[in-house]
Amino acid sequence: MVAVQLVVPASMIYNAEAIIAKGTEYKFITTPIDPTDPFRGKYITLSYRENRFQIYNPEEWAVNEIVFVTLTTDENGYAKISSVSKEIPTDHLDFVKAKVSNVTNMENEDNYLTITYPFDRYYMEESKASDAERLYLESLRDTNLITYGLVNIKAGEAVLKDVMIDGKSIKEIVLNNRDTLNK
Repeated sequence: MVAVQLVVPASMIYNAEAIIAKGTEYKFITTPIDPTDPFRGKYITLSYRENRFQIYNPEEWAVNEIVFVTLTTDENGYAKISSVSKEIPTDHLDFVKAKVSNVTNMENEDNYLTITYPFDRYYMEESKASDAERLYLESLRDTNLITYGLVNIKAGEAVLKDVMIDGKSIKEIVLNNRDTLNK
């Protein structure tokens, strides 16, 4: 029983490290979230700009349905959805397993799937959480800054590696701000 309790977490850690080491890295631009509840416990809740995909057959999709999102990058290097499928892509390694959170079905208008990614929470050390929350929310209000999640993806699995604000790790920014205030 003790061995099982050690093997399960160890295999989860190994899998995440393998995705980081061998997966493809994508930058997902974040968008503002409801500021009344951005932090729950020790993580930041993230929302991504690239979470909608145009569809032509809305009646064939359902909320909470598992989908496979194939990714590419735009001209600036940020993640872009190239397709969404109900089947695991066999010809492309850069895809992530996600969920449909909304399906628009409006006559004579464009219809979209809204996707919820499995990497919408960024966990941090509790002592840095409130500073990170403040920095994250400030960065989303500043239209000159680009905030994105750095995500590694391999064969449908994804690991959120870091949250970047204008190209710098949120962890580094929190530490630098603390060092500046303590001087």
